[in-house]
Amino acid sequence: MIPIRDTAPCHNKPLVTWGLIALCSGVFIAMKLMPFELSSQLINQYGMVSLRYSDPQWAINIGLPFDYYLSFVSNLFLHADWVHLLINLWFLWIFADNVEDRMGRLPFLIFYLLCGAFASALQWSSDPNIDIPLVGASSAIAGVLAAYFFLYPLERVVLWLPPFFLIHVPAIMFLGVWVIIQLDNITTSIGTENVAWWAYLGGFIAGSLLYRLFVKKPSIE
Repeated sequence: MIPIRDTAPCHNKPLVTWGLIALCSGVFIAMKLMPFELSSQLINQYGMVSLRYSDPQWAINIGLPFDYYLSFVSNLFLHADWVHLLINLWFLWIFADNVEDRMGRLPFLIFYLLCGAFASALQWSSDPNIDIPLVGASSAIAGVLAAYFFLYPLERVVLWLPPFFLIHVPAIMFLGVWVIIQLDNITTSIGTENVAWWAYLGGFIAGSLLYRLFVKKPSIE
């Protein structure tokens, strides 16, 4: 099932969402144009390497000095490949505009970064000895999906079922299935390091807990 669009109206231009899409795309393209050695160095520097914080001496020995947990946020703007980038930006395009609409631009940006930082922290705590960089906006987007889940539960999401079918389902159903898949992946992927399932779940948890703090209060006339 591939989401095509949603039916929730958006009353303001989602400038922060567009900016995040542009920034992630620009960073990815710029790194693709760099020499491989330089791009790999930047991935290790700004991706979240769990072992960097669990064993600071190891990090210093390989040239990764303590960065005050900057990579818990900077990793959100890095992506491993084109598929990784496009999937993340597609979900951001479909769901984030409405969440930004309900929160306002600056509160939405803060919410997005907090969800990503919390997810990075949960991924680190779940396996502090991984030396592979965590990269990608998926964890912050998971927080956006959580906010959408609670703010627009009955709005319809249009899904493409290859090769020919389009179906409309409530957002609560589509996103509920998404959460179940993440939980299943966590329980069946123990010992794998290539996908940060705990970060996805952490982003969703953070979004579920925090979204109420960022939604704009209705004006009283």
